[in-house]
Amino acid sequence: MVLCTGSIAYDYILSFKGRFKDHILLDKTHILNLSFLVDDLQKRRGGVAGNYAYNLALLGQPAAVLATAGIDAAEYRDWLEARGVDCRGLRLLDGEMSATGFTTTDMDDNQLTGYYGGAMWKAAMLGLDDGPADIEAVIIGPNDPGAMKRLVGECRERGVPFVYDPAHQLPMMDGADVTDSTTGAWIVIGNDYELELIQERTKRNTEGLLELSEIVVTTLGRNGSRITTRDGSVEVPAAPAMREADPTGAGDAYRAGLVAGLLRGLELGQAGCVASLAATYAVEHVGTIEHQYTREDFCARHIEAFGTEVPDQLWAS
Repeated sequence: MVLCTGSIAYDYILSFKGRFKDHILLDKTHILNLSFLVDDLQKRRGGVAGNYAYNLALLGQPAAVLATAGIDAAEYRDWLEARGVDCRGLRLLDGEMSATGFTTTDMDDNQLTGYYGGAMWKAAMLGLDDGPADIEAVIIGPNDPGAMKRLVGECRERGVPFVYDPAHQLPMMDGADVTDSTTGAWIVIGNDYELELIQERTKRNTEGLLELSEIVVTTLGRNGSRITTRDGSVEVPAAPAMREADPTGAGDAYRAGLVAGLLRGLELGQAGCVASLAATYAVEHVGTIEHQYTREDFCARHIEAFGTEVPDQLWAS
């Protein structure tokens, strides 16, 4: 089972039928004051812990959530449980509101996001003992920094493989924290911008990060991804999308697909292709976990995208 940590949140997703760059005057950035009239607004379940877990469940990989949320997330908990996700580690706190994100996406898939942490800021109250015992790996996603630090330490102490995915929490973390959190990681992952921040904070390039961790993964949007180990790099293409509705949540789906593939014994390139296709399913829908597919759907789509079949062991029980 994979333990998924981070936020349980509600996302408000706004679509702007224009381009941010057309409204930003470079000589006026010191008094930046912009307002965008959006064309669409959607409220969706989200948060990285829920996103990871849902995508793992779609791929047949047992998943559990370890997170704090408000009482308003009771229906979200029930929804996850109905899809096979273990929610014994999800704590609903009285008097707290669940984390809430507000994301505006333009026609170039650029995004502006405001995020209210809410109950997420209490996540450091939970540790590995608050979730199920039979854990193969932990995904440590963006969360209360104290919670992330606690989970990294507990994973190292117990020898549990962990994925370090700090994402939008990086600006709140100093170099010492980021360096410590990458030390002993199974996988360090981020998009190209996030990896630049990790390298800046740690003062290490990719090779330097691989002295601390086993695998470094850089996601590159439409340009696919790069999976690097001490033995070299594998370039993974993006799976073609039938439509591009919303990129929000694609990265979380990618992480779930990669972890599922590697835990099932797939080679790096094979696991990367599974991750790529999982991400594309998310891109094709508004919202982070509105997509769904069957094993048969996924396998057929994989052949279309990459010309190869999904290894049978991906679906091993």
